[in-house]
Amino acid sequence: MSHDLPESDWKICRQLRELALERFCERVLDEIESLRLNDSRNYHERYLDVFRFLQERDETLGRAFNDPRRSQMMFQLAAMHADGLIEPNELARFSPRTRTTVELLAKELAG
Repeated sequence: MSHDLPESDWKICRQLRELALERFCERVLDEIESLRLNDSRNYHERYLDVFRFLQERDETLGRAFNDPRRSQMMFQLAAMHADGLIEPNELARFSPRTRTTVELLAKELAG
């Protein structure tokens, strides 16, 4: 799938990947803080909440960011897009063909 991708899309992907990863981590850390501060639960329950939450988020992280290669670019971009980590104006930087493919794959992932 990636053999005929424009070089410009690969470069944009590499730039946006770092930004999306920062957004993801910020979001996760904010959610952890909320779990940590939930005083309706004891410390052990909060710990378990954080542990489970991180396990779930680690799967999301892996799908979108692990082993970045051209052959995985469309799928990883779609995962980032499905998770709300790429802004519409950022997605608009890609070629029309890449945008269309990413949007279709993201719908499948979100569905």
